[in-house]
Amino acid sequence: MVISNTGAVQPHDLLWGMPPTALPDDAPKWAVDAVLAGHPVVVRRQTMPAGQVAVGLRGRGREQRYAASMPLADIRRRVMPEQLIDVPTDSHQQWPALHALRQIRPVMEALELDWGVGGSAGFELASGIAALHQDSDLDLILRTPGRLNRRCAAELVEALETSVCRVDVQLQLEQG
Repeated sequence: MVISNTGAVQPHDLLWGMPPTALPDDAPKWAVDAVLAGHPVVVRRQTMPAGQVAVGLRGRGREQRYAASMPLADIRRRVMPEQLIDVPTDSHQQWPALHALRQIRPVMEALELDWGVGGSAGFELASGIAALHQDSDLDLILRTPGRLNRRCAAELVEALETSVCRVDVQLQLEQG
């Protein structure tokens, strides 16, 4: 996997290096524990002061999400969704979301789209921290400068309809 710290951070990028001091005093214990354990945070969409990035912390369950901010200077590692399209062959967990990724990848590559994996699957692939379960969906991030042409959209929909699990696709246009 290629790791990069260059370029502007974008929504769905995973970042490592958030210091516990960046959390407010009233942050939940699970969020503090996640930061102390060195878990990555995910970039959120929110306008922030210069030198800061809006991030979200993940806990064990969907109910454990926490919005915070992180100094850009503290970023030690960055993984973009586009870097998370490979499922390790030695992956001991064979969750439906990972099967769906294997199934959809050839279609995405044939369409020559700029895409990657977000959500629980992206978090687990990037960090190695268990986040998926039997009912997890697959979140795909599709970054495109404009509208998809009809042929691409039709092929994408066809691939998604035959997936082994629910697949959510978020289009991220140049303007956000």
